[in-house]
Amino acid sequence: MNKNATLEQLNNLRLTGMAKRYEASLALPSHQQEDAHSLLAMLCQAELEYRNHYRTERLLKNSKLRYHAVLEEIVCKPERGLTREMLLTLSDGMFITKGENVLITGVTGTGKSHVACALGRSACLMGHKVLYLAMNKFLETIAQARVDGSYLKWIKHIAAHAVVILDDFGLKPLSHDAKLALLDILEDRYGNGSTIITSQLPLDKWYEFINEPTIADATLDRLTASAHKIDLMGGSWRRRK
Repeated sequence: MNKNATLEQLNNLRLTGMAKRYEASLALPSHQQEDAHSLLAMLCQAELEYRNHYRTERLLKNSKLRYHAVLEEIVCKPERGLTREMLLTLSDGMFITKGENVLITGVTGTGKSHVACALGRSACLMGHKVLYLAMNKFLETIAQARVDGSYLKWIKHIAAHAVVILDDFGLKPLSHDAKLALLDILEDRYGNGSTIITSQLPLDKWYEFINEPTIADATLDRLTASAHKIDLMGGSWRRRK
């Protein structure tokens, strides 16, 4: 048996995890190498671990998350408006399975984007497709999609993600097209996906911000019908750092 040929065949078949583990096994002295059954089991496990790791890295890269944040590092204090119990409710990912939204409000610097990205990263680790969109980029993309005719394709692209993060809602006025696009997205995602929105505006000001009663009613109905609400308080964490 030509072991180098076997290694080459594993690589040609794109069984990278198996190839790496097999190559490591070949480097061991013959008396330390596994028997055939143990080696096969070890190679299969290596391939599974490699694919899971590769999938997670791909999901994280494609998510375009703004911050490298993890749930374990989120500071939970009652005076901050975020308790450990609230975070644990979201950490198991059931809000994604149920298609529930997360609305995070608070003044600038309270860590809204950090919490949203931590939830997004956790979702990637669970195998969910996540997409992060800053509202500035969101508005630019809508305008461009309307011009070049790619609007429906773009809407379908967003709908394919289990979690969509819209960061800094309310910083810029929304055009009529942007309001309709947001409603289209929420309509597609209602009960099928989770939308995480961060905003400096208190939730009771969102209706006034949208400023078109019919669209505002429909948008907020879909957003808040099954939503977890987090209102972060306290001073700016950026200044503390």
